[in-house]
Amino acid sequence: MSEGEDRDPTGGAQAPGRRPIWALGLMSGTSMDGVDAALVRTDGVKIAARGPALTQAYDPEVRARLRAAVAGDCDEAEIGAVERLITDHHGAVAARLLDSWRAEAGSAAAPAVIGFHGHTLWHRPREGKTRQIGDGPRLARLTGVPVVDDFRSADMAAGGEGAPLAPLYHAAKLRGADVPYPVCIVNLGGVANLTWIAAQDLELERDAAGILAFDTGPASAFLDDWTEAHTGRPFDEGGALAARGRVDSEALGRLLADPYFAAPPPKSLDRAGFDVSAVARLGAADGAATLTEFSARAVARARDFLPQAPKAWFASGGGRHNIVLMAAIGAALGAPIGPVEDLGWDGDVLEAEAFAFLAVRSLRGLPSSLPATTGADRPVVGGRLHRP
Repeated sequence: MSEGEDRDPTGGAQAPGRRPIWALGLMSGTSMDGVDAALVRTDGVKIAARGPALTQAYDPEVRARLRAAVAGDCDEAEIGAVERLITDHHGAVAARLLDSWRAEAGSAAAPAVIGFHGHTLWHRPREGKTRQIGDGPRLARLTGVPVVDDFRSADMAAGGEGAPLAPLYHAAKLRGADVPYPVCIVNLGGVANLTWIAAQDLELERDAAGILAFDTGPASAFLDDWTEAHTGRPFDEGGALAARGRVDSEALGRLLADPYFAAPPPKSLDRAGFDVSAVARLGAADGAATLTEFSARAVARARDFLPQAPKAWFASGGGRHNIVLMAAIGAALGAPIGPVEDLGWDGDVLEAEAFAFLAVRSLRGLPSSLPATTGADRPVVGGRLHRP
């Protein structure tokens, strides 16, 4: 955060113990299906309340142009145009959510800040490089609300992976939850990542041994791409395509031989972080079945790096709607895994809520990442503030 941009937009100086404020989080995930938006009231430590949330899909043209940018199939001028396009889409989603919230509240309520992740074009932590598009100053002007963006750069400058970034929110959400510990939250987006929490109500900045987080491998990205290429549908709804196929053991073995799975955390991934050409010779259903099993086995491989075996597993993200994938993960783990709705959470907007939470932490000088969540050499306060 730049000099002079270290004050709470409600007018007071940073103070971790201040009263909770409303924040709006925005997330465009690696599945590239649209924008999630959610309102959270928090002091940056505890969650005081959740407000309404919504998801708005990208229209086919926007999605196609975004996919081309992610694939590296366009020049910088087009990337700039796509950045403006998705920023405006985020602004429209924020406006729609705020209109709904104000109508419900019967007032001109406004959040104190927006947490804006943007969209990742590529993420190469081993090279110390990452790129998210999204114009924070433009979004602040569009919404009239201060915006915190660029959550990854400071972490990577401190030697971290820059991801995953939701773990501290998972820990905050688990405060007071009636679950057996250790517990694992697995986010099944385009890429899968997990958060392992050792015990309830940890003071994580003091007890760093109580949390561990990293990307486990693919979740839905390759399966979505495969399904769209073979059926024209953007994803394998409910796992229907995979359910008709058989796992090809030879192809699966080649996929799981990737050295990523033997590497200890911290570790994180780009959406296109694996070579999946092993399935190219398969038919539509068998390829979907094999890629689904690949994602499930990748989650199971992550257990090797956990300090203690989890006593409970919960899944968020779009992949939890895929019953074939969820069953495959449970079989690979040898343990049941349920949706985060079993905890009373909303798994469709959990990451959007996380960026609302992280925006408040950024305003109040609280870390958004820890050595145990990204591998940074110290707790890092991430984010850059832009005023309208």
